[in-house]
Amino acid sequence: MRIRHQRFKLLALIAIFALPVIAAWVMVQWRIGIPEQRTAHGELAPDVPQLAQWPLVELTDGLDEGDWVLAFDCSVACAENADRWWRLHRALGREAPRVTRLRIGGAGETLPGEIGAQWLDVPDWQAPGQVWLLDPRGQVVLTYGREVGERDVMDDLSHLLRMNPDRRSVPERNGDTH
Repeated sequence: MRIRHQRFKLLALIAIFALPVIAAWVMVQWRIGIPEQRTAHGELAPDVPQLAQWPLVELTDGLDEGDWVLAFDCSVACAENADRWWRLHRALGREAPRVTRLRIGGAGETLPGEIGAQWLDVPDWQAPGQVWLLDPRGQVVLTYGREVGERDVMDDLSHLLRMNPDRRSVPERNGDTH
């Protein structure tokens, strides 16, 4: 009887570790229990070039290396669009310094924390009122249409900032062990 009890304990211990692995394998093999919805609200845009290759007039001042960029076309309803993206930027709280707003087009003064630029010539991948989210290297991560809600962009941007910590605030490790 004692040997049977010990064998039962051993089988139970093996099952505790084996069942999650088997369950994960079944989920992957037969696509059971894996959510199909997307998490990002924007669209991937692999055909949009890096920011350095955009046909813009003198985009040198204000872009800090390592900042995420929220670029938006301001050719339609510029005052309203500039205001809505300014409010989103403020809503980022302590993460706001990691993001730079780039307003392309439109007339008038830029809002605080915003950089203004103009198109030299309008590229074929641009649409009026479009919004682009760029990583610190200038690569377009997501693009949004004019009708996008601020909450959707905020969710995506907050997620990206959370998943990509600010490398400027992390002390460099130079191999010292003391």
